[in-house]
Amino acid sequence: MPPARSDNPALDALLKKAYDLHPTEIDLTLGRLERLLDRLGNPHHRLPPVFHVAGTNGKGSTCALLRACLEAHGHRVHVYTSPHLVRFNERIRLAGQLVADDALIVLLKDVIGRNGEAPITFFELTTAAAFLAYATIPADACIIEVGMGGRMDATNVMPDVLVSGITQLGLDHQQWLGPTILDIAREKAGIAKRGVPLVTGRHPAAVTARIAEVAGLAGARLAIRGQDWDAALYEGQLHYRDDAGRMALPLPRLTGLHQHDNAALAVAMLRAQTALPIKDAAFKAGMGWAEWPARLQRLDTGPLPDLLPAGSSLWVDGGHNPAAGKALAEAVRPLLQPGQRLVVVAGMLAAKDAEGFIKPFAGMASALYAVPVPGHAAHDPSWLAASASAMGMAAVTAPDLRLALKAIARNSETPPLVLVTGSLHLAGRALALNGQAPV
Repeated sequence: MPPARSDNPALDALLKKAYDLHPTEIDLTLGRLERLLDRLGNPHHRLPPVFHVAGTNGKGSTCALLRACLEAHGHRVHVYTSPHLVRFNERIRLAGQLVADDALIVLLKDVIGRNGEAPITFFELTTAAAFLAYATIPADACIIEVGMGGRMDATNVMPDVLVSGITQLGLDHQQWLGPTILDIAREKAGIAKRGVPLVTGRHPAAVTARIAEVAGLAGARLAIRGQDWDAALYEGQLHYRDDAGRMALPLPRLTGLHQHDNAALAVAMLRAQTALPIKDAAFKAGMGWAEWPARLQRLDTGPLPDLLPAGSSLWVDGGHNPAAGKALAEAVRPLLQPGQRLVVVAGMLAAKDAEGFIKPFAGMASALYAVPVPGHAAHDPSWLAASASAMGMAAVTAPDLRLALKAIARNSETPPLVLVTGSLHLAGRALALNGQAPV
């Protein structure tokens, strides 16, 4: 099934055509995209100053924080992220606004026409469309999120960027990036470029050493948290420091301690460059402006919360790997009221380490409802429930998200905290059902 659909028939047909060109076997190479970009006049050579963000978890949130701070200063910003939650248009933001259907149709017709029938991945093709738009429409900055890995990711065709950044690292996509965290660190650090600052968060010493090795060979200027910059939370503020000075910032609007790390990395990336001025006031405003849907997002009103008992709270998060599970469990714990039950509704793609993701909730969640992920190859809910049961959780299956919430309501004597998680696609489904598509 195509990874994107649209209610617009013309756009839906183009998205399907783009997916039909997807090779039956994927090899990590930049050649397909480089050939297409050459036919398009190499738009990736004409982008506004680029902030390039790699990592396992936190990439999207870091991009949102970068955008918020830049826009708070008055800069016009393009943003490229993936995957989308509800509409494909979410992936391409043009000078602050999601790309409109009509503009996206023109872009896809152009890149598909120039590509012809040559095999090319869906992500490569749509990356070309984004680059074409970003090279055409004026902006002051461009924020580009790596799709997978870094070294051979489609976004890494860019010959030059303003700043590179690496967020939190963990085990994910091992079939492509390698079996160990050091293999993954090497691939992520592959976005390093000569003379360009590469800003990293806090990582174990061996991981930092591997990143430094790759950065050194590339000739990048490494800026390591704990050495070249740092941040700490105290007195209700995020205190940041680097060689240029110190700042006391309000805590980011995004929920969870892990978001403090993403905010700190965004600040460090912005301060590692001098091409775009950012006032201290813009950093402070950006902390409160940043939004990133389905990252521990509370659904206060709408059809889904209405299915739960009065006084319940419903949260959605797209976390889907063991590191995300650990961070998510830590973030949810302080949200629980005294005596309140945590109930997890989980659906996960078949390629993901479901047991590793669920494990941090053992002993914390009173029950887990396993559901399918519509339109995607996912872990069988019965297997997912059995895995949770083996960890000591009461676990059952439900045919879909709405029926899971109804079952939770029937089985709840007191208002629970319900967390829908395990997949960005499931999180997107929740937002769609609740009428909260990102804008």
